[in-house]
Amino acid sequence: MAIEKNMEQTEHTVEDVMAAPLITQDVKSKEDNFMVYISTFVAVCGSFAFGSCAGYSSPTQSAIREDLHLSLAEYSLFGSILTFGAMIGAVASGPLADFFGRKGALRISTAFCTAGWLAIYFAQGPLPLDIGRLATGFGMGVFSYVVPVFIAEIAPKNLRGALTAANQLMICTGVSVAFIIGTVLTWRVLALTGLIPCAVLLIGLFFVPESPRWLAKIGKHKEFEAALRKLRGKDADVSEEADEIQDYIETLQKLPKAKLFDLFQRRYLRSVTIGVGLMVCQQFGGINGICFYTSSIFESAGFSADIGTIIYAVLQVIITALNALFVDKAGRKPLLLVSGAGLVIGCLLAAVSFYLKTYEIGLEAAPALAVTGILLYIASFSAGMGAVPWIIMSEIFPINIKGAAGSLATLVNWFGAWLISFTFNFLLSWSSYGTFLVYAAINLAGILFIIVMEELWNRYKQPLMLDFTTMYGHGCQNAKIARYIKT
Repeated sequence: MAIEKNMEQTEHTVEDVMAAPLITQDVKSKEDNFMVYISTFVAVCGSFAFGSCAGYSSPTQSAIREDLHLSLAEYSLFGSILTFGAMIGAVASGPLADFFGRKGALRISTAFCTAGWLAIYFAQGPLPLDIGRLATGFGMGVFSYVVPVFIAEIAPKNLRGALTAANQLMICTGVSVAFIIGTVLTWRVLALTGLIPCAVLLIGLFFVPESPRWLAKIGKHKEFEAALRKLRGKDADVSEEADEIQDYIETLQKLPKAKLFDLFQRRYLRSVTIGVGLMVCQQFGGINGICFYTSSIFESAGFSADIGTIIYAVLQVIITALNALFVDKAGRKPLLLVSGAGLVIGCLLAAVSFYLKTYEIGLEAAPALAVTGILLYIASFSAGMGAVPWIIMSEIFPINIKGAAGSLATLVNWFGAWLISFTFNFLLSWSSYGTFLVYAAINLAGILFIIVMEELWNRYKQPLMLDFTTMYGHGCQNAKIARYIKT
């Protein structure tokens, strides 16, 4: 599924934050990371709220259409308008986070989600339903950018990777919980449960500090030091980390800002092609259509929607958690290729199931094939294609174009999410097995794209991956960074 943006956000994307200098922690200082954990817990409530929004439409489709007398087109609009709102939220998230701060942006997104859930709960027709869904989508788009940024900015070096990975895990958990409890709750009550993570986030923000990096950037030096000390513990020596954060911000502000059209220069074209191409492969392979309408797929195949949805939800969380642990050990390309192969096989199994059902051949085997195919599909997506394109995108863009390139890739991702979620039901009505054959062909094309791009990736990986993380890791100074960017 889909995440992160404004085309002018060149120094404020998640990728830039992850490329921030890795601060060498003094092992002798008495650090206390309790506040870091509490702040991360509060922030990932936004990730859980993100997942709740994404998972809401699957278990509620039949009930909402029946209660409000919605046509297939009206419900498809309701399901897909979430991603349209997320596109708007993603574009607005950078300016909001810069002007109001990370905590302020989280409060704003929480307010939109709260208003959206209430609109859905009280809806008596399609218009308030769509307005509520659009509002939750906007909040989701802001969460997709601000939550990982906030976590990366407050976490020390040794915890940054694990705590940032918690963002993706909580999104999947939110989706899965919505799937599971949606099988026993009415659609209106399920909407009210979306308010729970919003309430926890809103209350928790009163007890956690603002991002020290943002405070330093806007010149609030006293607040910056106080926030950093609160995060690291009162007995920790934060002077070295504070100096390096200030040094990083000063250097980043001196770097030239890349515009959208700069991305099509020959020296950037390889990395942009790979980054955007992987987002196309990720979304156009059908993930949001299958995720948003899982229950209806199982019903159409003759399998229990409730049982299938619960198995789907549990499997998704388990595979995502395992992927977070092993993504660095397994390697990017092998995970993508194995994931892509699983997506193709899963789609083909689902296509065979619907073909048998359509032509009434071997009807007893159709449900088993359908559930096997869908579960293989989601397991394969969670194992590679879900997270790895975002990781690769953060690694291959030179730092001076990360904002613009990341914005372009993110908008392509959200557009694909909207298009697939909107057209899925129509494709399924046109041809149930044909829909999955189309997705199988797209996923196969994605495998070919990865293989073709392998030579570019291997040949140009070293200069493309040279960013603040690697430079500071090798003790480089700001002058060397500036010289690299100019060249």
